[in-house]
Amino acid sequence: MKKTTLILGCGDIGTQLGKQLIAAGHRVIGARRNAGALEGTGIEPVALDVTDDAALAALPDADFVVYAVTADRFEESAYAAAYPEGLKAVVAQFAQRETPPKRLFFVSSTSVYAQQGGEEVDETSPTEPNGFSGTLMREAEQALLDHTLPGTVVRLSGIYGPGRDRLIRQVKEGRIAAANPPMYSNRIHRDDCAGVLAHLIGMAERDEPLESIYLASDGDSAPLHEVMAWIAKQLKVETPEVIQSPLRRRSSKRCNNARLRASGYTFHYPSFREGYADILKQGGFLPAKEKA
Repeated sequence: MKKTTLILGCGDIGTQLGKQLIAAGHRVIGARRNAGALEGTGIEPVALDVTDDAALAALPDADFVVYAVTADRFEESAYAAAYPEGLKAVVAQFAQRETPPKRLFFVSSTSVYAQQGGEEVDETSPTEPNGFSGTLMREAEQALLDHTLPGTVVRLSGIYGPGRDRLIRQVKEGRIAAANPPMYSNRIHRDDCAGVLAHLIGMAERDEPLESIYLASDGDSAPLHEVMAWIAKQLKVETPEVIQSPLRRRSSKRCNNARLRASGYTFHYPSFREGYADILKQGGFLPAKEKA
């Protein structure tokens, strides 16, 4: 019998996940504010605001639920509504059903880690976030982990991919992060975000044991200067302007993905080189002679 996966907050990553699951034989329902954006994807669209209890009650039953809702703005109230409040409401709604989901997956973030001194972090590392975004994300994680409904948290590091090319544009403008002190960065390609979730859903479908938390980041926690210098070389541009803090919130840690790899997942883009090489080519960023 065909399994049903419900993706709440079915945006860019959710759409890629849905396509992979459909190819694997799942029925996929995608819920988002603008359901019309899912037209032509093969995903069954449902309009949803997670703060609307009646809309949550009307959601169909599913074997697997993926909570990938994002805050609509970078404000504490928006984060509170999207993460702890929204996730708690969804968990409460599905836990009381006659046929609850087999597992609920929460798409979280490495912002739950406060480490800034280049430390290595994994799923067992302390999570003591300083800002409201990480604090509220961590509250949402714990709400799921403490519930009787089976749940798994997937902490994504810095997402990049088609349309997520801010770093490339900074380099094109001649800007680069300082080499010292090294500011370690962590990233995961959009396609691997979807791939990781599809992999874990597949494990749950096969009744394979799942951990409660997975850290999803590629295998290369490179200094940001190194990443930007590599992009500059591909673009054949000079980067005379050193910027001390190219990211909105300064952070420097090294994410260890050993648990995820041990589960059997193989990255499509194991480092920034493979991922950015594809984006540079597909996005038309390379010098003309490089496009052939």
